[in-house]
Amino acid sequence: MGQIVERLNQAGLGQLADGTHLERVLPGEEVEPLPDGTARIITPVADRVKPPCRHFKSCGGCTMQHASDDFVAAWKTKIVERAMMARDLPFPFRTIHTSPAQSRRRARLSGRRTKKGAMVGFHAKASDALIDIPDCQLLLPAIRAGFPALEALTIIAASRKSEVNLTVTDSLGGLDVMVETDRELTGQLRIELAALAEAHNLARLAWNDEVVVTRKAPDQEFGNTRVEPPAGAFLQATREGEKSLVSAVLETATGAKRCVDLFAGAGTIALSLAQVAEVHAVESSSDMLESLDRGWRHAKGLKTVTTETRDLYRRPLEPDELKRFDLAVLDPPRAGADAQIATLCASKVRAVAMVSCNPVTFSRDAAALVAAGFTLNWIDIVDQFRWSPHVELVGSFTRS
Repeated sequence: MGQIVERLNQAGLGQLADGTHLERVLPGEEVEPLPDGTARIITPVADRVKPPCRHFKSCGGCTMQHASDDFVAAWKTKIVERAMMARDLPFPFRTIHTSPAQSRRRARLSGRRTKKGAMVGFHAKASDALIDIPDCQLLLPAIRAGFPALEALTIIAASRKSEVNLTVTDSLGGLDVMVETDRELTGQLRIELAALAEAHNLARLAWNDEVVVTRKAPDQEFGNTRVEPPAGAFLQATREGEKSLVSAVLETATGAKRCVDLFAGAGTIALSLAQVAEVHAVESSSDMLESLDRGWRHAKGLKTVTTETRDLYRRPLEPDELKRFDLAVLDPPRAGADAQIATLCASKVRAVAMVSCNPVTFSRDAAALVAAGFTLNWIDIVDQFRWSPHVELVGSFTRS
């Protein structure tokens, strides 16, 4: 006799009445657990669909391809709602923006040498096994088309026993690749890598932290501005997701004249904000801010953008430094921004737009803002890591 899946946890695992967790099942299904942590589906539910990618069962890159898009959207919305309810906070949800398939513009892949050459792909879930993914439904076609170049780099960079990491980003100039390897960069190797970049039409190639060759500017477009981020720099995963997050921030910025962008990166939000207001961009990476500043100086029609290199965990902007701003924008790492939130609560800033990749730390920081007199106006959810448990969101806060 089968057992009924009672619920789905935040990691996408189904839970049975006895506490057993199973992969690739859905609530309400009757299943027979198997020794490998999967299950034989006896009675499926209507939301079960055929996975769109043929690599789904073996690859660890996706978790939820067996569920309908509507189910995944509702599940991710519920993840955020539970995080808010745990803090006794309102959940003024407006909408969810889901990036389309084959839209991921940046990926961190692994490469391994084989007897016949090399393999590049993702690992199987909780495994060292590397999976070949020629038909991956996450990645932009331009990245999949670049696999021959990544395989050639793997042959050069990896030993027969070790893997290499390959961060590849689609840019306006072509593929921007950073190789992480233990192999030392020599003069002869520089010549080989330059020839490889030319043969495979790569925009830029970096070896660990050093750029070896730049054939074309590996620019990204932030607003109406072109920026060349540092090699391997953080970017939003999809252009569609980035557009949704920036649009939500700009909505909160309506009427603002002076904005501070905290955890500004290379200018994803700041350079769009500069179309309507003056911006002070604060970020711990001086390289990222240099890229932002160069982009701003070459752009036309933007208001003033200033930059400041600063570790906001150790030295958050204080209330007296914040008093000249109408709006504060935060886009912190997964740990959130508790130190900076504390000084914002004590400041006179009247509007906050907070972007987050972690509903738990978002709810913690939101609770502090609400306790300080802010009203949470709305939350938008942005799903640019579709078929995964990852959730991003943006919230708008104001106070009188």
